[in-house]
Amino acid sequence: MKHTATIWLAALLMTLAVPGRAQDKAVIEELNARFVAAFNSGDFAKVASLYAENAYVLPPGSGVIKGRSNIQAFWTKAGEGLGDVKLVTVEVTPLSGSAAREIGTFTGRTKGASPQDVGGKYVVIWQKEADQWRITTDIWNSTK
Repeated sequence: MKHTATIWLAALLMTLAVPGRAQDKAVIEELNARFVAAFNSGDFAKVASLYAENAYVLPPGSGVIKGRSNIQAFWTKAGEGLGDVKLVTVEVTPLSGSAAREIGTFTGRTKGASPQDVGGKYVVIWQKEADQWRITTDIWNSTK
């Protein structure tokens, strides 16, 4: 009887955890929508505001970028050559009550005389700070 109660308790706790995961994914998808809207409109201060003050960005073929102001400068420069960015959240995995890992894909289009489609995959670590999710680590690479 005691073993059965333990199994039921574990099943109940797992059931209660699922809506939290779905909710976190929905929240992160909304934050990604804000990122995309801000990036595509050229509001790189708003893009940077989605990052924690001491966040890291690890772009391919480049050094580590640390801190919100440096991240804003990075995205401002990136926005000169890239537009029509889209993000698709594939999975959000809670790491704790205040952290989550997101895996996703991105697409965009280069600017200039001969625009090209670009795309890839990313991993983002989100941290909840004062009830607000912020990016603490952002790394990606191309699929080409």
